[in-house]
Amino acid sequence: MDLSNENVVHVKKNGIEYIQFKKLLEYEDILTHCFTLKPLDFGDNSNYEEKKDIVIKNYKTICNELNIDYKNIVRPYQTHTNNVKELGEDFGIFLDENKDIDGFITNKRNKILSLTYADCTPIYLFDPVKKAIGNIHSGWQGTVKKIAKKSIEKMIQVYNSNPENIICVIGPTIRRCHFEVEDDVKDIFLKEFEDIKDIITKGEIKESKQKYYIDTVKINKRMLMEMGICEENIIDCGICSVCNSELIHSYRKEGKTAGRNTALIMLK
Repeated sequence: MDLSNENVVHVKKNGIEYIQFKKLLEYEDILTHCFTLKPLDFGDNSNYEEKKDIVIKNYKTICNELNIDYKNIVRPYQTHTNNVKELGEDFGIFLDENKDIDGFITNKRNKILSLTYADCTPIYLFDPVKKAIGNIHSGWQGTVKKIAKKSIEKMIQVYNSNPENIICVIGPTIRRCHFEVEDDVKDIFLKEFEDIKDIITKGEIKESKQKYYIDTVKINKRMLMEMGICEENIIDCGICSVCNSELIHSYRKEGKTAGRNTALIMLK
């Protein structure tokens, strides 16, 4: 199975697999990035301690492949907030000061931003003019809380970024085809966003409950464009994590047994 497409390169090398994005590879002289695939697993908040040895081994494996030092990993304790933080001097996994953080931005070199995903939307940010990056975890709750908007606001505030220069890459995530919800979640989206009725599709009635399908990727794209990001600078990989759960950890498909993929991005 190969996930390569017009925007994506599927790398199979040295017994591991990951994807990279062609747009970001244009800047590989100053930027390193990837999105990991199975069998690599990076654990979640609840099981990291019991999986710690495996997770560290997997970080070493992918970082060696990318020729970067795993000791420079910075990973927050993600809790579906809209909190975006400028990275400080510290690095490590689950540091106390990085609790309840779902997005990092930085202009520091050799700091590996690592966030984890199992259907939630990864958003990579790169400002090639100001030499700044971001790594954003936008699940449906983060999307409702407009974390993508907050991350662009943060880059403007901290780095004086011009939104027209920022490149946004959307990684593998649950797509409309599998993001099935009921009235409660549908109503939350309708309350927070205007003019998205075309993004919500009515599905079947199951067990006397009306189902709906929501396109959170399209919502994030609109949000980014409203912040001034150029449409041509929003690159969507087009990959559904549920449709491709043979290669991508998916909570919707695998439930509590699901592992976690990681998105990595680093300035050289």
